[in-house]
Amino acid sequence: MPAEPRTARRAALVAALLALVVGLVSAPSAAPAPPAESASPALAPASAGTTFRNPLNSGPDPFTTYWNGAYYLTATQGNSIRMWRSPSLSTLLSADPMTVWTDTDASRNRNIWAPEFFRFGDRWYLYYTADDGTDEHHRLYVLESERDDPAGPYRFKAKLAPPNHASDFAIDPSVFQHNGRLYLAYSGLNPYQHNGLNIAPMSNPYTVSGDAVALDAAGGCPEVREGPEFLNRNGRTWMTYSTCDTGKPDYQVWMMSLPNGADPLLPRNWTQHSGPVFSRADDRGVYGPGHHAFFRSPDGTEDWIVYHAKTTTTFTYTDRTTRAQKITWNADGSPNLGRPLALGATQDLPSGDPGSGGHWINDDGRSSGDGTVTYTGDWNSGTGCATQCFWGDDHWSDRAGNTATFTFTGTRIALLSVRDTGNGIAALSIDGGAEQRVDFYGAIRTGESVQYLSPRLPYGRHTLRVRVTGEHNASSQGGFVSVDRAEVYTS
Repeated sequence: MPAEPRTARRAALVAALLALVVGLVSAPSAAPAPPAESASPALAPASAGTTFRNPLNSGPDPFTTYWNGAYYLTATQGNSIRMWRSPSLSTLLSADPMTVWTDTDASRNRNIWAPEFFRFGDRWYLYYTADDGTDEHHRLYVLESERDDPAGPYRFKAKLAPPNHASDFAIDPSVFQHNGRLYLAYSGLNPYQHNGLNIAPMSNPYTVSGDAVALDAAGGCPEVREGPEFLNRNGRTWMTYSTCDTGKPDYQVWMMSLPNGADPLLPRNWTQHSGPVFSRADDRGVYGPGHHAFFRSPDGTEDWIVYHAKTTTTFTYTDRTTRAQKITWNADGSPNLGRPLALGATQDLPSGDPGSGGHWINDDGRSSGDGTVTYTGDWNSGTGCATQCFWGDDHWSDRAGNTATFTFTGTRIALLSVRDTGNGIAALSIDGGAEQRVDFYGAIRTGESVQYLSPRLPYGRHTLRVRVTGEHNASSQGGFVSVDRAEVYTS
């Protein structure tokens, strides 16, 4: 789904942790804080380097795979396709983006969404949707790599257009293999929704070889069926897909399945599974989880889901962040996607992931590694932000000149905290150097937002100083600066 609004058609340990946190009960906000979190993000320092916390990226519509010693991640960026590469899931957030595709063809170089990439033979094929600036003109396209590398370089290969939908709106392409044949699945016009599920045969990774068939997929809402993704195990192909408008907090994942040996182009062969299989978790502050994909752990023993979600119940296409967690399998052979974890919940890295030696620093000074934070001036602190904050607490101040200084050993640091309508401008500096002004304002209150990612530094002892300027932009109601957690990277 797009980063901008569409038309109307798409209209364990909590108690122990909370006992450790003391302070005021609310932070400045234009929106009420969500309920207290039921799953703790806490972690003993001994586990640093073998764990990670979301988000993995600040973009929506993620797709990732592990290949040849690295994770590769894409997400919707707008008018280009960018990719992030990292040897560990825990360092994807700090990876530098690589632009792998831009286009000069005016018919397809705008609103580029939902890229996915697959390896066939010794080449990679990158599928995406784009338009000319008009949403209804979205069509499906595929690129081909010039060598055996997910990051390309790529060249344009083909437009993907089933004969019976050659001039119709289409988004969210994916491909899957069933009974030894390749199929294209996407969201587009069909008799059931404007954004409904369609499947078409392919003769190779870049050629549609027949008409698309429509699936009447359930979804708990009248709007979209989009972002189809596939797993094949236990004698069936499992198709999961997102439903409802991605701007809603009720955006969610549903599922259909197809027995091995059955023809995917016969809608009667698909079995609808009742109810959502992945949906909002209010007690964890997770809303609108969906537009997902699946990937394997580096050693191939685990299945994982990557998806986007928000920390706000507000209807918005902004503030969707990329997250990942492990999935399991039910006794009946179906995938169990579980419940979305709180943003910032500490998870074990995928099996075979080498880790990074990174760690977190909480706003109260506690850390899972070598790091702390100290304050000058009077800062407010408390637990009012609940699930919108790491460990359910944060610090905030609007007093010009007040500072928060993170001291850490590593090569890079990311600062995450609340964006809000009453937030203002901070001045950040590394090791006492030149200050960079960063606006902490957000039109919608969102928690654990990535406010700042430092440049890469020589490994060693460093400081990040956050200075309250007391200033704010014209839209903001105040000059507050929020400090929640920092992620420290060592490679």
